[in-house]
Amino acid sequence: MLGNALGVLFDGIAYGGLLFLISIGLSITMGLMNFINLAHGAFAMVGGYVSVISLSALGVPFLASLPLAFLVGALVGIVLEKLLYRRLYKAHALDQVLFSIGLTFMSVATAAYFFGPSQQPVSLPEYLRGQVSVFGLDVGAYRLFLIGVVILIAAALGLLLEKTKFGAQIRASVDNQQAAAGLGINVNKVFSLTFALGSGMAALGGALGIDVLGLDPTFPFKYMVYFLLVVSVGGVGTIRGPLIGAMILGIFDVSGKYYVPDIGAFVIYGLMVILLIAFPAGLLGKRK
Repeated sequence: MLGNALGVLFDGIAYGGLLFLISIGLSITMGLMNFINLAHGAFAMVGGYVSVISLSALGVPFLASLPLAFLVGALVGIVLEKLLYRRLYKAHALDQVLFSIGLTFMSVATAAYFFGPSQQPVSLPEYLRGQVSVFGLDVGAYRLFLIGVVILIAAALGLLLEKTKFGAQIRASVDNQQAAAGLGINVNKVFSLTFALGSGMAALGGALGIDVLGLDPTFPFKYMVYFLLVVSVGGVGTIRGPLIGAMILGIFDVSGKYYVPDIGAFVIYGLMVILLIAFPAGLLGKRK
């Protein structure tokens, strides 16, 4: 009984870690850039398809496909930011929502045209398959790998945003664009790089999540609500908030589907209502 509970907890943490990797980019664009980007899941889908193509068509090793997915996602992000998103930074929130929803529909149609409607298979390397023993508990090797990746990335992002010159430039640009420009900061460049970072993180999460979340053209719609839940519950513009929110939602979602499968899909929605009533600005968000 205890072993099953610990196994469910471990799977929930790994699942929450995936949600964090994908959602943190949405937290960056919403919290730091004040842009409601509901097409965020499309960037995750791009990373997933880059990984699939790299593995099946190009014979790239799985671990090497991950930074490739990040780079392609970041490149797509920076191109779209310059061509499209930049025009809507000061637009009404409804305009941003309608634009990003339209972009999502376009991404779904494009993926279905080139890759078909079916789920994409992925073959993990041998060392990431099967079970490994951790303190006497048999856990999935790939899920253990996911947790390790999440820890490293969360720490790296925290240092980037809080301890580096680039992080200071982001915060300054968000607080007051005119003052930041007067100090010699290239605000447009900072926003482009920030958007590229968020898009690249989503693509990396999409590549890592193929084996757990699956990958098909409807991916951006299937998980859009999950990404929004993570950011809403954790609070926008932070690293720790979405991390805590993703872990809570991941654990409760997996636990609900395991212990009460008949209503498991609704557990996290009930939890979301409770948390947002208790913390309207998110767990670590700031009231405005």
